[in-house]
Amino acid sequence: MKIAIYIRQYTAENESILQQLFSLFTPDDQVYIEQEILSELQLRSDKFNSAKSFASFEDLNTSYDVMLTIGGDGTLLKGITYVRSLQIPILGINAGRLGFLATAHKDDLPNVLEQLRKGDYQVVERSVIEAVFADTGEPVDTVNFALNEITVTRKNTASMITVDTELNGDYLCSYWADGLIIATPTGSTGYSLSCAGPVILPTAKNFVLTPIAPHNLSARPVIIPEDAEVKLSISGREKKFLMSLDSHIKSIPNKQSIIVRKAPFVVKMIRLEGDSFIKTLRTKLLWGEDKRNK
Repeated sequence: MKIAIYIRQYTAENESILQQLFSLFTPDDQVYIEQEILSELQLRSDKFNSAKSFASFEDLNTSYDVMLTIGGDGTLLKGITYVRSLQIPILGINAGRLGFLATAHKDDLPNVLEQLRKGDYQVVERSVIEAVFADTGEPVDTVNFALNEITVTRKNTASMITVDTELNGDYLCSYWADGLIIATPTGSTGYSLSCAGPVILPTAKNFVLTPIAPHNLSARPVIIPEDAEVKLSISGREKKFLMSLDSHIKSIPNKQSIIVRKAPFVVKMIRLEGDSFIKTLRTKLLWGEDKRNK
């Protein structure tokens, strides 16, 4: 197999997981690790000298069989910025706590590698959203997409912002709030959920608009079709507002209009045997743990 491995930061636990993986690799496996982490690892041990490095999206290509991320959901989301439109299937090895994306367990690595070698897994396509400037159509930044959500929030102020929102050119409303989340089905269990947004199954073809602490109390999350184009015009007392695209944050000038829409590519995620979104919901959200259900 040709394998890319992404780790966001060095820890002794991450090194231990990686050592277990290397003990399971064969001489035929081609292993590539993110450049900064590989340099740190090679300073500490010669066990990783056989690995090669990658530093950016341009260093990867479609010849890779899989990308493994070691960490939590945030690590997987950052890893996706290296994969982008290459369609490399990605699997997260969970070294964190609450996780809906990094589903492979660090204590089950022999079984994980065996399933990967046999192709005994499913590949699930997850929708991605992107942000462009409304007046030019240009990307808001070099990383202008997100798997979980794109969020606009206030910056350097305790005052609310106003988010004028249109759907396909139709005025929806003006949110007076701390911000607004546009979440994919994948992201519906993230920030949106903590702001009272609905849980959406990953295979649903929808996005959700979820206001953050809205002052207009009638404002509620709205589920929209994934082919809808959302135009946001943000105003407030500060000169800039913040836009977050999963793990990436950018400052945008006040009154600059943004278009948020479905990206022209999907992210392919690996679902191992015995894994399911419904099972993850029950486990992570403790659904059914009421003793009356037993």
